[in-house]
Amino acid sequence: IFTYLGQLARLHEFLFPFRIAAHVFFSWYIKPYKYIESRRENARHGPVFTQEPSDSIFPMSSGDKLVFINCGAKGNPPPHYRWNVDGRDIDTDSDLNYSLVEGNLLISNPHFINHGGVYQCIATNAFGTIVSRKARVRFAFLQNFSRKPRNTVLVREGQAVVLLCGPPPHYGEIKYSWVFNGQSSFLQQDARRFISQRTGNLYIAKVEASDAGNYTCAVRNMMTNATVFSSPTPVVVRRDVVMGEYEPKIEVHFPDTLHVSKGSSVKLECFALGNPVPSISWRRADGNPLPGKIKINHSTGDLEIPYFRPEDAGVYECVAENSRGRNVARGQLVFQNVEHLHWTQTLKDAYMAIGANLQWECKAAGKPRPTYRWLKNSQPLTAMGRVHVEAGRLTISKITLSDSGMYQCVAENEYGSVYASAELKVVASPPDFTQRPVKTSTVVQRGGESVLECRPNASPKASISWWRGGNLQTTMEDGTLHITNISKSDEGRYTCVARNHFGVSRFISCSAAEPTRITIPPLSSDATVGQSLVLPCEVSSDSSLNPVFKWFFSGKAIDFSRQEHFEMIGGASSSDLMVRNIQLRHSGKYVCMVHTEVDTVSAAADLIVRGPPSAPEVPAVADVTDTTVQLSWGSGPDNHSPITVYMVQARTPFSIGWQNVRTVPDSVPGQMMHATVTDLNPWVEYEFRVVAVNSVGVGEPSTPSKQIRTKAAAPKVAPVNVSGGGGARGELVITWEPVSEEQQAGEEFGYVVALRPLGSSTWFQTVLASPDASTYIYRNDSTAPLSQFEVTVGVYNSMGEGPFSRVVTVLSAEEEPSEAPQRVWARAVSASEIEVYWDPIPPSSGSEKIIAYEDGSEQSGVRVINSTALLSGLKGSTFYQIAVRAQNSAGFGPCSVSVNITTKKPPPSQPPAGIEWLLTNSKILLRWEHVKAMENESEVMGYKVVYRQKWHGRTAVLETNKTNVELQIPAGEDYLIEIKALSEGGDGATSGHIRIPKMSSKFQRLWASGWGWGVIYVLSA
Repeated sequence: IFTYLGQLARLHEFLFPFRIAAHVFFSWYIKPYKYIESRRENARHGPVFTQEPSDSIFPMSSGDKLVFINCGAKGNPPPHYRWNVDGRDIDTDSDLNYSLVEGNLLISNPHFINHGGVYQCIATNAFGTIVSRKARVRFAFLQNFSRKPRNTVLVREGQAVVLLCGPPPHYGEIKYSWVFNGQSSFLQQDARRFISQRTGNLYIAKVEASDAGNYTCAVRNMMTNATVFSSPTPVVVRRDVVMGEYEPKIEVHFPDTLHVSKGSSVKLECFALGNPVPSISWRRADGNPLPGKIKINHSTGDLEIPYFRPEDAGVYECVAENSRGRNVARGQLVFQNVEHLHWTQTLKDAYMAIGANLQWECKAAGKPRPTYRWLKNSQPLTAMGRVHVEAGRLTISKITLSDSGMYQCVAENEYGSVYASAELKVVASPPDFTQRPVKTSTVVQRGGESVLECRPNASPKASISWWRGGNLQTTMEDGTLHITNISKSDEGRYTCVARNHFGVSRFISCSAAEPTRITIPPLSSDATVGQSLVLPCEVSSDSSLNPVFKWFFSGKAIDFSRQEHFEMIGGASSSDLMVRNIQLRHSGKYVCMVHTEVDTVSAAADLIVRGPPSAPEVPAVADVTDTTVQLSWGSGPDNHSPITVYMVQARTPFSIGWQNVRTVPDSVPGQMMHATVTDLNPWVEYEFRVVAVNSVGVGEPSTPSKQIRTKAAAPKVAPVNVSGGGGARGELVITWEPVSEEQQAGEEFGYVVALRPLGSSTWFQTVLASPDASTYIYRNDSTAPLSQFEVTVGVYNSMGEGPFSRVVTVLSAEEEPSEAPQRVWARAVSASEIEVYWDPIPPSSGSEKIIAYEDGSEQSGVRVINSTALLSGLKGSTFYQIAVRAQNSAGFGPCSVSVNITTKKPPPSQPPAGIEWLLTNSKILLRWEHVKAMENESEVMGYKVVYRQKWHGRTAVLETNKTNVELQIPAGEDYLIEIKALSEGGDGATSGHIRIPKMSSKFQRLWASGWGWGVIYVLSA
């Protein structure tokens, strides 16, 4: 402030015509100015809602007995809150049921009558007051029935009766049920008994003797989960007189006219009394079929339409019918196009200079069309004087400080209201160049022009004048100084004076320079995806200037540090743009802009990138038959290269990915966007997509079409690989490869098996109703073994029969072998193995044999195809009986005469011990102690030495009858060695792995004391 006063004193020669008393200026302008600047620094503002109350229903059964209604606002200073209900202020100090928790309203021990209503939150701070939207608060409750006994209802058998529920006072969604004779379960509705969910009444169309008893109405509140029961209503059925038959009387029906909102669900009740019990059906009066989404409860006659749409509107008819006649109830459903209110244009905070004109406009969309009203600081704003209100438009002319505050536009219709808030701050301040400083100096090209701007912040708006050397310059209306055809004589110091009560000046110096020109501009070009090109940009400029280059793409500066496709190359007077690996997204306008201290010049060029076509639009499928569909689509961008052809692809649950399909025309030209897809399989779900091709390449495929299923047809593919044979005596086994699901062409797919003896003219047929069947067994005990049959297998489905396979000849089952193998003998190989030999049975008697052996309770067998078998895994020193029998596809033949044999004694159980070794050059010398067999073990006949390199799989075996051995091995590798005893009973226990380490090049021997034997390394098996 004191800086401004000092400048005022120094510039008195410019300002004396406008001089004012200093104390008046300070008291009226300086203090408000300081206050406004302080508010900006602290971001002070009026209240703004962050959370508003909304319509709510609270269940009265909640245990905490507390209800929260939310409200929150931000502001600086923080706002304080108050509430009203039904337009009446709530005093939280005197009313103990109400209290505030920050901005939220807490209701303790609420009562459904006293505390229900329309609530509104009000937030206030130093800048004004705003009100929230109105919120209707209701409480779900359910009171008890009156305990007064209900009258007895007398009714004749065959007559109809209506039992009234008369629900108690309640609020919230209600569900009605009835209890018969105090049973634990509710009464079930059917065609004869109906419970209206609008009234709760129980309707019995035709009373039967079993209906006599006590009926209790049960009412459940779906929000509080509370259930209350009425007093019982006794029903007595008179049997002295039976009611005769009569035509239906519709007792429950929906209103004549019902307005339904878009997207809601509507349920129509209809029930008729009559004898016999009427049936209920529904139809539309205009004859159109009922929409598929409609749900009809056939036991009760209810009709429900979910997700109501305009096409669901119309006249609906409920038809009640029995043998005595019919009755019709009609009602019209009217589509009510209600659009919830929402803002299309709202308000923004306004910071305006004193004396300016304010205009705000708010617009809301909704059906019915909304009306508007305006509030200032929560009070209605009326049109008078400077204030003009026209619907959603508010105008205040020549605003003053008293107009500051919080304003709200309210749009409302019969279904609700929406609030928009904004703050008006009226600013009064002296001219200030802090936010908009004037350039202290600039350089202007000779012969050009310069516009010097002077736009300080000021309220009210400052008047501007320009001075040079004591001479007043001609100033534009907006306060700018326009200098044209600049020469050396225009160089100098210019002073801008801004005033509303005092002024501020800045000095600007001017100089002259040569204009900058682009000598080699970028040229418009074409490119293909993946190519690279260079856009040149070269300039000539004054030598005293330093040109700065910038490139723009589609109106935005290129950030070369974040763009891998763009690179700027060149020297001081040029900056070419390199575009690498061009993509479709690089099509557009490129601008080279050159900026100097004096001027700015630019040149533009268009780059067209040609690439494969973009994806076509989602194809639409129509005219579906069993093998064809009509496909149509919209073209996508051709990316600057005309589309030459379209490819149509399809996918099914049976295909591997997408496959090209045949179309008519065979090749779809680029200008045609429809085709007939042919050669499809019937009754298969298909998805289709379209791929466009141009001279650049193949484009992206379209989004797949909606999945469709082709129509069913009679199958056209017969089973393949029909054969058979084998089985038990009297059987003919027929096998085939099942037809794949993709080829079944319809529902209820199955097979027809036809057969006849070779030479017969009569076919025997049987039907297999399983699509997965692959075998059929024909049984006839009189069928001779290996009889020849002609066989064929056909197919069928719900649409008809398909083709049969080619006729093949299949043999019936063989007869079991009738002979036993002869000359069976055996020899013991070891303690665990026996070899068995026999003469084969002649081929006519069988082809496959099996050997069975048993030892006590154990029995095992081995199956072979020749006349020798090796039985292994046996016990040593054990007696075995062995028999052989033949087997063919029909079963087993008789057993041969048994042979007896005993296995050899087991091999020695003790491994070789005392093993020592010596490694020298490429030899290993091994020795060990002799193994002595036990009395029940086979005698030792020799030893087996097994050795291999540690890291290689090749194993060598050496047998000897000595207790030492010399092995020739190559140097440089570790070796693993194990030793076993040999006997008639087989190999004895192993010594375990002995590791012989490789010899180091520094040593020619590895030895120990004495004979020089090394350490034994034994590895666990």
